[in-house]
This record gives sequence, structure tokens and C-alpha cells, in this order.
Amino acid sequence: MTSIEFAQLEYRVAAPAHAAACVILRGRTRQNAVSAERLASIGITAQSLSDHIRSGALSGYVCTHADRIVGFCFGERVTGEVVVLALLPEYKGRGIGRNLLSGVVADFQRNGFDRLFLGCSPDPGTRSYGFYRHLGWTSTGRFDAAGDEVLEYFLAR
Repeated sequence: MTSIEFAQLEYRVAAPAHAAACVILRGRTRQNAVSAERLASIGITAQSLSDHIRSGALSGYVCTHADRIVGFCFGERVTGEVVVLALLPEYKGRGIGRNLLSGVVADFQRNGFDRLFLGCSPDPGTRSYGFYRHLGWTSTGRFDAAGDEVLEYFLAR
């Protein structure tokens, strides 16, 4: 991608209309890809995601390039959990993930949270392992039902 193309990235608050593209994109990530079929088997479909965005249960942002969603991040407004951050492989390393995550974190801070959490691969060889730690997320020493390590992030008051 040239610098001109990179300048054409846009960040938007996620809308119900973005849900289908987000579900498809989730299956196209380099690490931890989850197909639309696998997501549906655990109750996550374009319709359910759209409904959660519409109801306000999920707060999120998308990044688009040439009107195509290239990354997204969502968090659960009630719990303070960042539930997903996904990017197309060819867009990694450009600060997009950091920007998307920052938007969700800022939303949580405005809603009064002082501690956020997420599940992350415990494998130091994965990109997400170093990504979150570099941004100040720390291990709680616990693991969730999927075997992911639970990381937390404390917001300044």
C-alpha cells in the first residue's frame, strides 16, 4: 500500500450495517481466524452482531479503506470486556489496531469504567500477545473457558 492509499483510511463508529462485513473479515485474519460458520455455531451471526450494535450492548469502531472494512474492534458496554479486535493481514503494522482499540477504550472511560479486560492468546509467538502488553495490558494470571489468558487494563481517573 502506498502512503497515498494509507491516508485514505477512515475510522467510523460501528453501525448495524457493518455487521455482515465484520463477520466475514473475522474469518480472514492471519492469526485466530474464526469462520462465519464457526461464529454462527456459537451464536454470533451478522444479524446478532447487528442487533447488539443497534441495542448499544456493543460499542465499536471500524476502519475502512476505499469503502471496504479492513478492521474493527468491539467491546461489551456492560462488562468492560474488549471482545474482538480484527484486521485484514495486509493492513497490520500500520497502527490501525491501536487506533480501533483506543476508540473502544475511550468509550469505556467515558462510561465510567476504571478497569477493562480481554482474552488473549497465552502464546508469546502470537502477534496479539506482544501487542496488548506493549499498550499496557497486564496478565491477571487467570484463563477463560477458551484457554485465553485474561489481561486487564486500568484507566486513569
